[in-house]
Amino acid sequence: MKWPWVLIALLCTPVAQAANYASRDDVRQFIDEMVERHGMDQAALAKLFRATPHLPRVIKAIMPPSDPGIRSWRAYRARFVEPKRIAAGHRFMQAHADKLAEAEARFGVPGEIIAAIIGVESIYGRHTGRFATFAALTTLAFDYPPRAALFRRELEELLLLAREERRSPLDYRGSYAGALGLPQFLPSSLRRHGKDFDGDGRVDLSASVADAIGSVGNFLAAHGWEKDAPIAIAVTVGGDNIQALVDDGILPKRSPREWTASGTSLTRVGAGDTAIAGTGDDFPNRPAALIDLVSPNAATEYRVGYGNFFVITRYNRSSFYAAAVMDLAAELRQSQ
Repeated sequence: MKWPWVLIALLCTPVAQAANYASRDDVRQFIDEMVERHGMDQAALAKLFRATPHLPRVIKAIMPPSDPGIRSWRAYRARFVEPKRIAAGHRFMQAHADKLAEAEARFGVPGEIIAAIIGVESIYGRHTGRFATFAALTTLAFDYPPRAALFRRELEELLLLAREERRSPLDYRGSYAGALGLPQFLPSSLRRHGKDFDGDGRVDLSASVADAIGSVGNFLAAHGWEKDAPIAIAVTVGGDNIQALVDDGILPKRSPREWTASGTSLTRVGAGDTAIAGTGDDFPNRPAALIDLVSPNAATEYRVGYGNFFVITRYNRSSFYAAAVMDLAAELRQSQ
């Protein structure tokens, strides 16, 4: 269901600011489910929710803009592939070369891709967020209807994570959406894909760069990253079938050879060659997707996106995001 922003605003007005979460029926039901499914202590959970404030800033941060404007790949790219982030990435690559190489050997993911994701997510740890994670997720789980189901799952995952780590759920700090540490993992991703990569017996994505590197590599590998396989190739496109290929989505389905056989012309753009792993024909004979990167008042940029491009979108389900990671990684490769 699509939620118009006006309706969202009405539903998410801060009526619950002074409310005691533990007194609400929906929260009580959640507590009962946590007791039944995971054997958690009902009184302890009630105490947590009783002490948890509603965070209006979280709702404000996650609300779609009233005037969303037009998506622009050029503007998006400029935010993440820019001199300061590139320079910080070079320093990160040099300072942590050993761990990046270890992660690449273990998971098959190039070190510059791991570094680029950490750079896009938190500028190498500079911006990890200062919101109380339990309060942020509680606010979104019970006072943001459009995505309440997602955030209730993440709240559940946070409580399980805290129990596993023998920490109070109130100890965690992160983004307004509950993301944690240098790589901005949601609690579910941390529990499933977090790696103790420094060998100290625990996963700490905030204080351990090694753990952050290993966890990103493990996440991508778990979602199907192929070592030495292509990511994407920048192209110019011609023919009458372009929109149909774009409408097929970002999941790779047919090879570029099949596209050209049906009348679509593809020409490599020079910059794409430096941003692609692998060798072979001009276009590797494997399933791909046609990615359109749209900017207002400018020609649309296209990429032939292979399986590894799709894997990056499992981290953030946006073709803009995956393309920015790819481009930042290409800049960082120069530091090796």
